[in-house]
Amino acid sequence: MASLVCKTKAIFSLTGRVMNKAISFIVFSFLDLLDLLLCFLYKVADFFIEAEWKPCYCSSAKEAITSSGKILVSEQGESKIVCLSSTRLELEEISDTLYTRPSLVSEVSKLTVSELKRLKVDHASAASGGTIRQSCEKIVKGTVRSTFTINSTIVEMLQGKINIGGQQPSHPIPRWSDCDCKFCTSWSCSSDSLFVKAEGPKGSDKAKEDVLFIHGFISSSAFWTETVFPNFTNVTKSTYRLFAIDLLGFGRSPKPTDSLYTLKEHLDMIEKSVIEPNKVKSFHIVAHSLGCILALALAVKHAGSVKSLTLLAPPYYPVPKGAQATQYVMRRVAPRQVWPPITFGVSMACWYEHISRTICLLICKNHRLWEFLAKLVTRNRIRTFLLEGFFCHTHNAAWHTLHNIICGTASKLEGYLDAVCDGLKCDVNIFHGRDDEVIPVECSYNVQAKIPRARVKVVEKKDHITIVVGRQRTFARELEEIWKRSSSSGNSSTSS
Repeated sequence: MASLVCKTKAIFSLTGRVMNKAISFIVFSFLDLLDLLLCFLYKVADFFIEAEWKPCYCSSAKEAITSSGKILVSEQGESKIVCLSSTRLELEEISDTLYTRPSLVSEVSKLTVSELKRLKVDHASAASGGTIRQSCEKIVKGTVRSTFTINSTIVEMLQGKINIGGQQPSHPIPRWSDCDCKFCTSWSCSSDSLFVKAEGPKGSDKAKEDVLFIHGFISSSAFWTETVFPNFTNVTKSTYRLFAIDLLGFGRSPKPTDSLYTLKEHLDMIEKSVIEPNKVKSFHIVAHSLGCILALALAVKHAGSVKSLTLLAPPYYPVPKGAQATQYVMRRVAPRQVWPPITFGVSMACWYEHISRTICLLICKNHRLWEFLAKLVTRNRIRTFLLEGFFCHTHNAAWHTLHNIICGTASKLEGYLDAVCDGLKCDVNIFHGRDDEVIPVECSYNVQAKIPRARVKVVEKKDHITIVVGRQRTFARELEEIWKRSSSSGNSSTSS
């Protein structure tokens, strides 16, 4: 009887997977066509509303990047942008997934043709003793990376890019498809720094230690300030300075339309907004989801200053040898499946530039309406801080952050983890919800495999959000214990 039940479950599971793949193929093939149609419609709308024909990544990646004031170059087959400062030029990587996202039909066709060629070559090789096998090595698996040719020299490209006369550049005007309410554009009247919610003692001399909280994708500092902050003990609030930030492009932080939201830009803004003005010397880091990547990069950059590293649902996917890192991670994060629903949503946001812009147009631009309806339906019984974090961003910020941070750092993460393992002595703790459908639990164990001293705690019946929301009091106690343990171990190592 037991074997019959197991066989029945296996049959239903196999049937479900087949149906999911079949329906997904139909749905995403339709979305491929829809995104092409929206590409044309947005170009027309941009031209009539903003009097400018806006380039996009599906038509011309070079124009999409250079139109924002960036200089695009190609180095060893990788696309990079030239960053100008007052003293030097720097090359900064961007993810090729911004402009290399083949349609599902074309991808299946290429894979099928490649497989048929491989079978044909294998058959011919077996007949001729293997003399033809080498010709198969030139077949490209998957997709081909787009390449750019720069006709003008760097000097010629720099002409007109340098600010002459010392005038400060004005903030770009929000696009017509972005919200322009006071909450969303309040940053335009402030200094060029992130929105930071700080609690605890005033002044670095009065605080025992500092803690930096980094939220995840399409979220905000409220993910921390509305949950764990109120649940810290009075002792913690009186001895620790707590800094929760809105990342560049999200919440109440600046949302520049000319930014590509690269790793360097995000890290520079964190340093400029928190570490430097508050004279932070040593600190703990608490990060969620996408924020874990920024936390690792920040920890490596400030190796001697980080006392503990707490990561919640870190998106680390080890890249197989020979695979193209950015493309591999994009397919793991967004596998283009209709089930589960959260995967379907992530896939639309990651693969389709114009569909994701439409989602932002419908949701983010009208966030005040959605917030009102949410309060009306629930009779104002729910707190809307999660909705605010989800709504308050621009398509430009979400699109570039997703690709340049999640996908673009795929080849760097292993190096960051090795640096934390070998070069940092800080305490490392990882939390993951067992029911997380956004980032699988295996990602946390992947991190532990790279950092053996890391402690992994998998919380049963919790997902990507409820790993904190709903258990904030417990998590606050866990953080306090981590900080206490890190401080005591640091003091003992110093005294020894």
